[in-house]
Amino acid sequence: MKKLFCTFFVGVLLFSCSSVQTYNEQIAAFHPVKGLRKDVDKAYTKLQKLHPQLYTYISKENLDYKFDSLKKTITKPLSSRKFYEKLAPVVAEVRQGHIRVIPPTRQFTNKESKLIKKKKFEFYDLDFEYLSNALWIKGTRGADSTIIGNKVVKINNEPISEIIERYKKLFSSDGYNTTFQNRAVGLQFSKFYYIDKGYLDSLTITFQNEDSLFTKTFRRIAKDSISGISKIDSLNNKPKKLTKDEKLAQKLKDRQKRKDDYKYGYEKSKKRYTRNFNFIDKDSSIAYLKIRSFNNGKFKDFYQESFTKIDSAKANFLILDLRDNTGGRLAEIDKLYSYLTDKDYQLIEKGETLTRLPYLKMMTSKNNSSFLKILAGLLSPGIIINNLTKSSKKNGKLYFKFSSAKVKKPNPLNFKGDIYVLINGSSFSASSILSTNLHATKRATFIGEETGGAYNGTVAGIFRTIELPNSKVKMNIGLVQIEAPYNMEPNGFGIKPDIEIIPTIEDRKNNIDPELEWVLNTIQTKKGKIVLKD
Repeated sequence: MKKLFCTFFVGVLLFSCSSVQTYNEQIAAFHPVKGLRKDVDKAYTKLQKLHPQLYTYISKENLDYKFDSLKKTITKPLSSRKFYEKLAPVVAEVRQGHIRVIPPTRQFTNKESKLIKKKKFEFYDLDFEYLSNALWIKGTRGADSTIIGNKVVKINNEPISEIIERYKKLFSSDGYNTTFQNRAVGLQFSKFYYIDKGYLDSLTITFQNEDSLFTKTFRRIAKDSISGISKIDSLNNKPKKLTKDEKLAQKLKDRQKRKDDYKYGYEKSKKRYTRNFNFIDKDSSIAYLKIRSFNNGKFKDFYQESFTKIDSAKANFLILDLRDNTGGRLAEIDKLYSYLTDKDYQLIEKGETLTRLPYLKMMTSKNNSSFLKILAGLLSPGIIINNLTKSSKKNGKLYFKFSSAKVKKPNPLNFKGDIYVLINGSSFSASSILSTNLHATKRATFIGEETGGAYNGTVAGIFRTIELPNSKVKMNIGLVQIEAPYNMEPNGFGIKPDIEIIPTIEDRKNNIDPELEWVLNTIQTKKGKIVLKD
């Protein structure tokens, strides 16, 4: 039995290594013209079959022409990456920001993955921002903070302007605005660069500080070296032995830390929380909510806790910071909105779709794990019944009803004071749905720049991922139109601020937040001089 188990284990390991090698060779190979043209046809066919708003921002005639033209440009064999670089800009012409074209990237064996996890790439500690048509270092989680506020000129001798323009063509916002591209290309620059260049052991960046240029190399370094403590030192400095009571106290402390991390949405890679709440004046009359996304953690406990504090303090002003919040769960913005209105509300309408079984299609996507596909098969009778009961047909169109489309009561702790919402181009998806509701009901004053997400909704909520058979390029396609019960003309633009404020690089260098300062100054004129907390 032991020999049989060992033989089976070695066989699985060899098969895994072989499949990884085969996949890497396939995506690096040059694919025949005929196969790539078939991939173009499949990509367009899937978009037509799955996306309910494909021709909202571009006519069918125009999109047909663009896909036909794309096929004609493929006159010689291409690698998967080069094919992706041709396909993605055409898909971006649809102007539906949740459609993502994803190139295949190199896979690693289990042995390689374990070695990679032992290292950290210094480049990923950098936070970028695209301002004034340039890429800047906004922050860093590494040891060298002197590069903050410096402009990126080149990466590995490639001009950054060429890199940025290439990346901005690979994706789109919802509609016609351009604020999302400018913000997202900075906010997610490291991710774009990895997709573009793949795994790197090091890279060199040329920076500009005032009139001088300098270069810095970023490497993959052992995680053990980050703290500056060697393994020998760590062995010599063993932690002291705890008493039974101390162990219990530490256990309770660790348990509470895990609960708090879950409630506030701890982001381990960036060492920060997704949800943040505090009062920013001494008399606790100004509450500040910074929500970085609506994706992770136990949001219900967080909002209950925060608005209980706001109610107890009898705060008169609430600042909701949605800058760089690219969206997330409908259920979370539904819960948050219940604290921001004192009237019965319906967050979204029933969503137009092209399938009665959106959740089943999502669970059987090509990129899903075998486990999830098997689970979908086992649960398919229940999923089908659930999907069908939520689907309906009207005027020849199919609609799907999320729970957020129900009329609901406001939360008893709903805030009745003045609300100020900070937005920018990376306020996208769920952030825009929430903002549309607040804007349409005149519940808040908006400060910043136009959101990247459209006022009139977006196709998202449930997604289907398809893989093109020859190139292995993937497409992530939204299946349901998500929109608030409010619309604005002309269609295709975001929520525009009441007060437009675009930060400058000088603001960043001087640690000035112009949008927040405007709000505080405005509140000051309403309630007298504000003394900010230390």
